[in-house]
Order: sequence, then structure tokens, then C-alpha cells
Amino acid sequence: MTCHNCQSICNRFGKHRNGLQRYRCSQCRKTFTEDHTRPLAEMRLPMDKAESILKLLVEGMSLRSIERVTGVHRDTIMRLLLLAGERCQQFMDAKMRNLNSRYLQVDEIWTFVGKKRRVVRDGDAPEMGDQWVYVAIDAETKLVPSFRIGKRVRPDTWAFLTDLYQRLDNRVQLTTDGLNHYTVTVPECFGTDVDFAQLVKLFEGTGHGPDARYSPPRITEVISKVRIGKPDPDQISTSFVERQNLTMRMQMRRLTRLTNAFSKKLSHLKAAVALHFAFYNFCRVHSSLRVTPAMESRISDHVWSVKELIADEA
Repeated sequence: MTCHNCQSICNRFGKHRNGLQRYRCSQCRKTFTEDHTRPLAEMRLPMDKAESILKLLVEGMSLRSIERVTGVHRDTIMRLLLLAGERCQQFMDAKMRNLNSRYLQVDEIWTFVGKKRRVVRDGDAPEMGDQWVYVAIDAETKLVPSFRIGKRVRPDTWAFLTDLYQRLDNRVQLTTDGLNHYTVTVPECFGTDVDFAQLVKLFEGTGHGPDARYSPPRITEVISKVRIGKPDPDQISTSFVERQNLTMRMQMRRLTRLTNAFSKKLSHLKAAVALHFAFYNFCRVHSSLRVTPAMESRISDHVWSVKELIADEA
């Protein structure tokens, strides 16, 4: 180590209170500390503490609970979430390319930002109200190659399917639910390079009993509709993507129903969803596969740590 003042050789001179090495010049006797490394941009939060916070977030813990457990202020936790979400999104955009999926299932899961649709007023921000998380999952590897947060309207459906198609390297069989936007947007995005079917589920009336509000209605009929190509009837299913919906409800506190943990800003919802899917694809070992979905898809050769996931060089 050389002196910043006279360029002479320096000797070690103890440690700073933050743990960094201190040096003293043998010529001018000035002391200085080694350069700070900040892997979390401008945040001064230690990486080990940040990793612990992110692990608690992806396991479904609320912001205030994490604040009480770790002693880190919730505003710092939210800034960390935004940073991690941005890096996870960039990481997955780079990794999820030229995928060789064969059977994809698509569904949407409902949530809201700020308030539910029925109480949205004319002067509220456009992001307020209902939001839908579009999700695609590979039925074989359980990889989630694409997702999108938006309204349940045709432009957002088209944007989601376009992103999904650009990540694929071969013809796929696509199964969606009965949303009518898919009948138009799938041909627009995939052309004829897809075997496309819709699975329409019919439910019985909700009734008026004491459990009617909280118990899901029973399925009375399932109708399979072939839209494009010749999809394999045995693979026309949305079971895996609906199970992924449960995983999201369980592991993202802001998607838990009937709580006050809902998202107050759209940016934080997008960051939380990006962090969830990056952790799910690369860090969490799938109980059936015994490896991560990324390893099963051969886009990764090891189980990633959260620290690797959010590192600058990832």
C-alpha cells in the first residue's frame, strides 16, 4: 500500500471501527483507511445483514417483522428491496434466453396496489387498484421464464406473451386459462409456431352460507379448447402454474390475502416479484426435482446464494 500524499510505502496501523484496515505512512506519518467497497451501491448496509434480510423477505416475512427481528429500519429494508429487485430483473433478463421448453402453462394471479378497484377515485394515480401478475412456468423443469405485472387488459397480455416468445428457442405447447385476450394475442405473438390450447373451468354458484366468502367454489366442469396446432391432450393443464400461484401467496407477504401487508407502491411490488422469481429459479431447491429449476433447465450448474444473486458482477 502506498501513501496518497507522498507515494511512500505504508505500514499497517490497526483497524478502523468499521473493520477496515488502517495504514500509516513512514515518511509523512499520515494515516488513512483502505478503500471502502460498497457492493450495494450507495447503501452502507453490510452484505451479510442484507443477505439475511432478503432471505426473510423471500420466506414471506413482512417488512415490520423484519425490522423487529434484524433491527434495520423499514425504510432501509425497502431501499434494499428496490435495489435487489432491479438487479434480479437484470440478471434474469440476461439468463433467460434461448430456452428449450416444451410445455408451458400460463396464468394470472390477482393483487392490488394501495387500494382495491372498488374504492379507486378519479384523482388517484394510474398504478392504484387491481394489478395482475402474469406467470409462465415450464411444466417439466418448473422454471419460470417470464412474468409481468400489469392490468388484465390486452396490451399487457400482448407484452407478456411477446417477452415469453422472445426467450424461447423452439416450438412449444402453450396452455392458458380461459381469458379471452389469449385467443387474439397468442396468434399475434407466436404466429403458427405454437400448439395452443385453453383450459376453461366452470364453477358452481358461491351460495350464501357462512363459508361462502372464504371457501373457493367447487369446479363443476373443465373444458379443453384447442386453438392452434395439435397440442398433446395429456399436457393440456394449468396445474403447475396454479401451484406456483400458491407458492407466491405463501412466500410474498404482500400477496397474502386479508392483511394490511399489501403493496403501497407499484415499484415495490415489481421489485418483490422479481426477487421472488430469481430466488425461486436459482436459489431454492425444488422438492420434487432435488435441484433448482435453473439447474434442471441447464442454464445454471449450481445452487446460487442470495449474495451471488444481487452481486454487482452477477
